[in-house]
Amino acid sequence: MTSSTTSDAQGSSQGTGDSSAPVIVDWPTAAAPRGGATASDHLLDGLNPQQREAVEYRGKALLIVAGAGSGKTRVLTHRIASLIENREAWPSQILAITFTNKAAAEMRERVEDLLGGRTEGMWISTFHSACVRILRREAENVGFSKNFTIYDSSDSRVLLKRIIKRHDADMFGFTPANASARISKLKNELADADGYARNANMSDPNEVAFVEIFRDYQRELQRASAFDFDDLIAQTVYLFRAFPQVAALYQKKFRYVLVDEYQDTNHAQYSLIRELTREPEGDGFLPGTLEGASLTVVGDSDQSIYAFRGADIRNIVEFERDFTGAKVILLEQNYRSTQNILSAANAVISNNFDRKDKKLWTDIGDGDKIIGFTGYSGHDEAQFVADEIERLHRNGVAYGDVAVFYRTNAQTRALEEIFVRSALPYKIMGGTKFYERAEIKDAFAYLTAVMNPADELAVRRIINTPKRGLGPATITQLASFAENAETTLRESLREASTLGFGPKVTRAISDLSAVLDEAVALADAGRVSEVLTTLMQKSGLIDSLRMSRDPQDEARAENIDELVAVTKEFERNNPDGTLLDFLTEVSLVAAADDLDDASGTVSLMTLHTAKGLEYDSVFLTGIEEDLLPHRMSANEPGGPSEERRLFYVGITRARKRLFLSLAMTRAQYGETAVAMPSRYLQEIPAELIEWRQSPGSVNSRGGTQSRALNANRWSQTRGTDAAALPRAEKKEWPNKVTNSVRDNGDLELAAGDRIRHTDFGEGRVQNVTGEGTKRVAHVQFDNAGAKKLLIKIAPIEKL
Repeated sequence: MTSSTTSDAQGSSQGTGDSSAPVIVDWPTAAAPRGGATASDHLLDGLNPQQREAVEYRGKALLIVAGAGSGKTRVLTHRIASLIENREAWPSQILAITFTNKAAAEMRERVEDLLGGRTEGMWISTFHSACVRILRREAENVGFSKNFTIYDSSDSRVLLKRIIKRHDADMFGFTPANASARISKLKNELADADGYARNANMSDPNEVAFVEIFRDYQRELQRASAFDFDDLIAQTVYLFRAFPQVAALYQKKFRYVLVDEYQDTNHAQYSLIRELTREPEGDGFLPGTLEGASLTVVGDSDQSIYAFRGADIRNIVEFERDFTGAKVILLEQNYRSTQNILSAANAVISNNFDRKDKKLWTDIGDGDKIIGFTGYSGHDEAQFVADEIERLHRNGVAYGDVAVFYRTNAQTRALEEIFVRSALPYKIMGGTKFYERAEIKDAFAYLTAVMNPADELAVRRIINTPKRGLGPATITQLASFAENAETTLRESLREASTLGFGPKVTRAISDLSAVLDEAVALADAGRVSEVLTTLMQKSGLIDSLRMSRDPQDEARAENIDELVAVTKEFERNNPDGTLLDFLTEVSLVAAADDLDDASGTVSLMTLHTAKGLEYDSVFLTGIEEDLLPHRMSANEPGGPSEERRLFYVGITRARKRLFLSLAMTRAQYGETAVAMPSRYLQEIPAELIEWRQSPGSVNSRGGTQSRALNANRWSQTRGTDAAALPRAEKKEWPNKVTNSVRDNGDLELAAGDRIRHTDFGEGRVQNVTGEGTKRVAHVQFDNAGAKKLLIKIAPIEKL
């Protein structure tokens, strides 16, 4: 077969609309043999021995196990440059795959800098971009036009919404969101509707409905000549398997395939790599005449944290089994963090067994000790974070060099409130601010409809949230009646039985109206938390999220639980507060202007979002059981190990300073509950952490009272008596963070009683709220002002 060294080698690798056939390029005539080339000296300058070995290796398969901050991008780019510099490959014979467009752009820029250009025709792209280029050329083989459309998630859900309505599948609980999530998962496993149906229980009406949705969805996509994002990879794999002669073109074209973040690949991505690196077969190719491409993968099983997206850690753990004779090189020298931070990370991750053993080290020096802190509550913890950030900023640290990590989005609420009140500039990375999230806005729309029935926007938002089968035509008819009767949309709900709707629609409208009426009565009684709880339960909103198959809906349900906790905290701080007072107070926090200054903003993000980032100072918050590890991880195979990897990722984002914090009590799921330290804390050697004393408790406005120490006194080193966890019996915290747990038994306090507190001195009890172990004393101290104390564990005595 005649080869060419022009065309594709000269074409841009950025476009996705190139419909020309791939040009097959033979090895450069002056190429060094594929087993003993040595990169030019300037490409090896500054590399450590392991990095140099990875750049120079020329075997069939190479796994570079790159620890956090070990310079993996440097190794990949120098390896690519060395292949071209030594004339072992044309740029067009190299395929480098990353997971994000940003990473691809950075890699391309670095290679161009190393080579002074000379990268035309090289494919450096994401999985999806590479597959789009292939499908643009070969789409007709799979029955699509070359001008196919790509549907994003929003397009897919609009299509699924129509299909679900067509099949009346909402009666089985299907929504565009949960149907999309199930279909995406199956496509990432390379399963189609027919294959799924063969293994499903087709006597189950729910399964029958799903198969019909899946099949109809695919028919609609094909009719529109459209692919969704999952199709881009799955259809490329199908193309290669169904048409070997097409696969062979790309197998011969790409002689070197390099994959970044290999631990994050799912089954479809893994299969694509396997297809691309097979020995070419088909028309014009004699078996055995050309071996498969050389494969280099870079990754770290210790940073595999995306199982919920379909990532399969086995792809990297079993690489040597999949590719016989593969070379493995460990990159353990870290260029980012201090040794104290790395030693903590090493100690934690060593407790996982599904990994290659490696120990990160650095020549930067030990650096500062890790700072450990526990607060009396989540707000106390948030105040500590804000105070420390302000201290760092006063000492010259830019806000932009600071990040705060958390496990769940619900944890941002306390952080945001304290940050706003402290005038700290911040931004939510990879997410939406707590009060701007759709489910929180839905909940507030319910509360607003109760508080102000004339607010038509709020009523329109809740009429079909959750889904009640009340579509635009129904809402239009209700609105028309309200206009003609010169009344409110809310009032029109009460007249549903007179408007000619069918029995199902009439019942749905009447039920919603009754729920709102019941909530109005509760609001008049002044119990905001009861109003919200009633609305969320009886409207079906919370159940619709908890029963959804969309994994993201569990987090949305947790956010609503967090909002219930906000209402209960409001009631404790404002015994006479009304629903209007609550909505006003929250609106002021939610609508606070974004703050900024020349130093940038503090970044707030989940641990999953933090992957790939780094900051001088990192605050890892909520290091507690049921948060990290998350309570749901116990139900997933390998869940606790993945949660440990998530903690490891958070630790290794820090360059100079690391803060680990937790709370003794935390408001979760509408209740204030005892919080236990995460099991992962006990895995960090005691000598690496300096435990700080907790500042004073937080008052009703969120500010710090005096700097006196509250009941939770943390010692400078572990092993010294510290204050107590609120437990029914005396126990030790893991890793001997404290040695004793205070228990005041059944101490009874009432308004008017005088007490003495270890740190706040004497004071008078103003009120006692709560029941059992959750009783809280509201105390006016003679010198320390107003405080709220959990009676069970506070260091107090009755006078």
